[in-house]
Amino acid sequence: MDTIESLLTRKSSPRLIEPSPSPEELDIIFQTALRAPDHAGLKPWKFIKVSGEGRSKLAKASLETLKKINPKKASENEEKILNAPFRAPLIIIVIASIKEHHIVPDIEQILSAGAAAQNILIASHSFGYSAIWRTGLISFNKEISKSFDLDNNDVVIGYLYIGTAEKQMTLPPNLNINDFVINWD
Repeated sequence: MDTIESLLTRKSSPRLIEPSPSPEELDIIFQTALRAPDHAGLKPWKFIKVSGEGRSKLAKASLETLKKINPKKASENEEKILNAPFRAPLIIIVIASIKEHHIVPDIEQILSAGAAAQNILIASHSFGYSAIWRTGLISFNKEISKSFDLDNNDVVIGYLYIGTAEKQMTLPPNLNINDFVINWD
């Protein structure tokens, strides 16, 4: 699949099954992530690859974190939280690993990690897989970073669920670019 076709046909898929990318495909997918824009060469990214029984570990860490930050929500949604990582055969946790820098602000480093995540989504799609980017309460907080034994400067920005779409996806209608582009001709 060529680049433009990948960009124009990618769509989030909430229900994913096997197969997921092979180890060789994953190597390439991660290489695309490492090509994200990176002001000052800070490399502000980390990734946790979760599959197989690692999904149980993620489920437990998610529940324990949610119990600390929102006990009521954890209690009301325990089963859903514990089942969530099993909605895909592979999850890549994307982390902005923020470095102190006199020119590059934290937000730019978080955006760089977001660009790395987008590259993962596009590369996965170009190999024929589907994916969805999830966030929620277990993103952007220190408790989840502690659960994953991350550094104090690390921020979980999302979870990329990757696999094969359970059903055929239809593309949304094309949007009118004039609704989003301001011309200064």
